[in-house]
Amino acid sequence: MNDLQRAYDDCRRLNAEHGRTYYLATLLLPAHKRPAVHALYALARYADDIVDVPTMRRSVDARAALDTLETALLTGATTPRLLLAVHDTIRQWRIPNEHFTAFFASMRMDLDISEYATWEDLCVYMHGSAAVIGLQMLPVLEPLPGMSHVAAAYAADLGRAFQLTNFIRDVGEDLRRGRIYLPKEDLAAFGVTRDDLESGVVTAATRRLLAFEVQRARELFRQAEPGIRLLHPTSRDCIRTALTLYRGILDEVERADYGVLDRRVRVGTARRASVAVPAMVRAWRARRPHQTHQANVCSTSENPNAMSSTGA
Repeated sequence: MNDLQRAYDDCRRLNAEHGRTYYLATLLLPAHKRPAVHALYALARYADDIVDVPTMRRSVDARAALDTLETALLTGATTPRLLLAVHDTIRQWRIPNEHFTAFFASMRMDLDISEYATWEDLCVYMHGSAAVIGLQMLPVLEPLPGMSHVAAAYAADLGRAFQLTNFIRDVGEDLRRGRIYLPKEDLAAFGVTRDDLESGVVTAATRRLLAFEVQRARELFRQAEPGIRLLHPTSRDCIRTALTLYRGILDEVERADYGVLDRRVRVGTARRASVAVPAMVRAWRARRPHQTHQANVCSTSENPNAMSSTGA
C-alpha cells in the first residue's frame, strides 16, 4: 500500500468512526466516488476537532493549528497525511479552493463566537461550515449536464439542513463546550434564556423553541430534496438516504419529547437498516448501466472487504 492509499484509508476510518450516518450513505456510491467523500469528510472532521478540543479551543494554539492546516491545504503540503487524499480529491474532481477558504473562515468563527443574535447571523457561519461542504461534494456527485449551477443551490440548502439538525440534536453538548447555535432572537421569542438551557431541564417553553427549530430544519430539507434528481443516477440514493436518516434524527428528537439537553438522540440500527438496505439495492441497479470514471479509480479504490461494515 503506497502513501496515497494509506491516506485514503485514514480518511475512510475517520469517516466510519465519527460520521456513521454519513458513512452509511456513502456506501451507496460507486466505489470510485467513495474515497473522495471520505477525504472531504476527514478534512472537515480534523479541522472541527481543532476548534472543539477543550484544551485548544479559543487558544493561540488552536488558531495556529487552523492556520497551519489551511496553508498546508492550499500549498500542497502533505502533513497531516490525510492531506494527500484531500489534494488528490481536489485535483481529480476539480473542487474550487474558494470552498475551502470559506470553510476555514467559519472554523475560526468557532474560536471567537459563542452565540449568534439572529438567524441571518447564524447563516453567515453556516455558509462556510455547512453550505460549502455541499458545494465541495457536488462535483463528486456529478450534476447532470448543464445543471451544476442549479444543483449548487440545492446542495447548499442540504448542507444547512444537515447542520441545523446537528445543532438541534447537540444543544446540550454544544452548551458544555460554551456555545449555543440556536439564535438569541429565537430564544427571546419563546421566553427561553441560556440559563434555562444550561439547567438541563426541558420546560414547555424549551419544547416550543425546539419544535420551531425542528420545523425550520424540515423546511430546509424540503427545499433541498428536489435537487437529488439533478444528480447523476449513481449518486441519488446516497443523498436520498442521508437526507432520510437525518430527517429521522428530527423524528427522534420529537419522540424524546425534545429531551436533548442531557443526552444525544440517535436513529436506531433497525431504522437505519430499513432505509439503507432497499437503497443499496436501488443503488446497485443504478450503477449497472453507468460505469463512469473507471480509469481514475486504480490508485484510490477501497478494499471491498474494508467497506463491508457500515460502522453503525
